[in-house]
Amino acid sequence: MAPQTKRQQFLGLLGWFVLSFTASAIGAVASVQAGAFYGQLAQPSWAPPSSVFGPVWTVLYALMAIAAWLVWRRGGVRANRNALSLFLLQLALNALWSWLFFAWHLGGLAFAEIVVLWVLIVATLVSFWRVRPLAGALLIPYLLWVSFAVALNYSVWQLNPQLLGSA
Repeated sequence: MAPQTKRQQFLGLLGWFVLSFTASAIGAVASVQAGAFYGQLAQPSWAPPSSVFGPVWTVLYALMAIAAWLVWRRGGVRANRNALSLFLLQLALNALWSWLFFAWHLGGLAFAEIVVLWVLIVATLVSFWRVRPLAGALLIPYLLWVSFAVALNYSVWQLNPQLLGSA
């Protein structure tokens, strides 16, 4: 593959940002009423206020886009099909989680799905790291946040069987 021009690199970065934030928007559509719903749920004492989630996710989606772009720059999609396919799959599951939890109120299914998401993030991080260590490192905050989200999802689900389904 011929070296990418500055224009191609910029358009590639823009494309990965659009893709990542499109997934964010799909999840956000499911979360339109999340504030009211989340507010009525019993929370563990260690749960952050709902105002924390938006800024954290904005940073994480930006880091994901940059990480995917760094991998893409090393030979494009063809050379990195597996790593970028894992990225796209975890991105889709990321968007789906909001629907399961906030729109459809399926706490148990959301928990099972976020565990699968966590595994896919680990696989994506490792795949990215092999292509470009910085790309893998950029996914570490995402993995840490989703690790926290796994515990929070489980706790909130267990504390609210009447609203999120029983275990």
